[in-house]
Amino acid sequence: MEKEVIFSEKAPRPIGPYSQAIKVNNLVFVSGQIPSDPQGNIVGTNIEEQTKAVMQNLIAILEKSGSSISNVVMSFVYLKDLNDFNKFNEIYSTYFKDKPPARVTVEVSKLPKSVLIEIAVIATV
Repeated sequence: MEKEVIFSEKAPRPIGPYSQAIKVNNLVFVSGQIPSDPQGNIVGTNIEEQTKAVMQNLIAILEKSGSSISNVVMSFVYLKDLNDFNKFNEIYSTYFKDKPPARVTVEVSKLPKSVLIEIAVIATV
């Protein structure tokens, strides 16, 4: 079992000692993505804008790995405020219209750079 580091220039660089994603056999494990552009600037001021930015980062990394958003089997969602759950779901559901992945969604007290959302996923290739 060999690990392959995945890096996309279309997504933000890691802000710590981790990879954007790791590919092992036919699985891709994508690290938590926040609503940041590739230069590290926070994108969006509300949960809808920030969810879209996070999803674009996930798509860029998944595509670089040879996978796609439609191959996501599990997602881990961290919300700053669970009161944003319905607004988040409205945006999130547009990316997973058919056979949405399994998911965990929790409220957390703080996220990197004080953003409103972070999402990590596991996908097949």
